Amino acid sequence: MTWTTDDIGDLTGRRALITGVTGGLGTQLARELARHGASLVVTARDAAKAEATVATVRAETPDADIEVVSLDLADLADVRRAADEVLERWDRIDLAINNAGIMIPPFRETVDGFELQIATNHLGHFAWNAHLWPLLRDSSARVVAVSSVAHTMVNGIDLRSLTTEGSPRRYKRWQSYGESKLANLVFSQELDRRASAAGLGVVSVAAHPGVASTELTKTGFGVGGGGPIGFLMHHGTHLVAQSARAGSLPVLQAATDPALTGGEYLGPRGFRGMRGRPGTASMTRTARDPELARLLWEASERATGTPFPVAGD
Repeated sequence: MTWTTDDIGDLTGRRALITGVTGGLGTQLARELARHGASLVVTARDAAKAEATVATVRAETPDADIEVVSLDLADLADVRRAADEVLERWDRIDLAINNAGIMIPPFRETVDGFELQIATNHLGHFAWNAHLWPLLRDSSARVVAVSSVAHTMVNGIDLRSLTTEGSPRRYKRWQSYGESKLANLVFSQELDRRASAAGLGVVSVAAHPGVASTELTKTGFGVGGGGPIGFLMHHGTHLVAQSARAGSLPVLQAATDPALTGGEYLGPRGFRGMRGRPGTASMTRTARDPELARLLWEASERATGTPFPVAGD
């Protein structure tokens, strides 16, 4: 049976926290969750774009409860500040969607000295979830990681990229992007293992949108990246990709389907996972590797300076 947004139940009384709502996918997530009654806390780096998203949501759901928190995932100090704001303002988060990301920029270091893609897509979200963990744990929240079919392009993660010395290899933007999205999936699997082992009610699942016509292909181009290939990809994607709305469906199912108990990975069921109706997606053996997961978790704690003891306080 095909899952649709009609299968989303009444979310009244539940609070969802979504990173990165100013792009196509994030906006679609916010619109649909609000339409089903969820209260929203959304994050963005650009205040003007955030307000435009809020206006879009309220145009369809005038009584939507939606608040904006400024967040730059590429700045670990700002991640802590934003997380502290969430902890101060709200006493529960029922759903956390790690959606924000950047794709194939030129090599750039963050203020903390990390390569931009691994910093934004993985380390920022790792620290974000770690800081918010007491709230997520006590709320028995569902945590959704947004990965990508690009995780299949790589067969491992160069953990040296999680140090301020960085990897000595030549920077390859597609390889770094693939590793960052593999890290999202590995994190989701490991969070599920640790939460299950601790007997917690937290559910950790992952999803990917396939090849969707969103602003993600423009993010690297927007910071001076992509070059001719990035330009062509951003504009060419619109010719072959499914819509942002279609791409949001696997993420929405991951976020709301009560049949999911943890560890699942959803995506489009069409050709090579690029488009189609949502369902179970294939992940690589590397994504399921518990030893890589342990090493990535420990390296992420060191890199962010943020302990993440799932079973502890």
